[in-house]
Amino acid sequence: MAGKIGIFFGSDTGNTRKAAKSIAKKLGDAADAPVDVKKATVEDFLKYDALILGTPTLGDGELPGLGSGASDESWEEFLPQLKGKDLSGKTIALFGYGDQEGYGHEFVDALIFLYNLAIEGGAKVVGAWPTEGYSFEKSNAIVDGKFVGLVLDHENQSEMTGERIDAWLEQIKPALLG
Repeated sequence: MAGKIGIFFGSDTGNTRKAAKSIAKKLGDAADAPVDVKKATVEDFLKYDALILGTPTLGDGELPGLGSGASDESWEEFLPQLKGKDLSGKTIALFGYGDQEGYGHEFVDALIFLYNLAIEGGAKVVGAWPTEGYSFEKSNAIVDGKFVGLVLDHENQSEMTGERIDAWLEQIKPALLG
């Protein structure tokens, strides 16, 4: 499905879903409607050459899913289905929610699971995001000094979400729309 951007997200409180919808709206005709991974198939996912994937970090730095206490299946159940799939030729951008004050010792850790899957599958990951402007102890989602994707914090910096999404989309659009 060249040309269209696929947006897939896992959500617990609904913030990641709202951000996915906002991203889709801002991309307009370039993107399909966001899909909750608990309703997605591997075929749905693989039909896109450009993808935006979003997740919150729950519990002890976990993806949403059964093990995290989230009520519905989500990334934790979907990622194993993608393991070993050829993602070469795909361009993937990531975004995630975290709570830098409440969970500063594992801030947006779940993003690294999506990043590792993309890299192991041969995809090109775009949209690294600076760590400046956040106050946290540690994050597994930092590679080469930057977050592996856009980082949002609804609990402590919700007023910055819109401007951060706008700046990130300007950064990733050329790579995703190629």
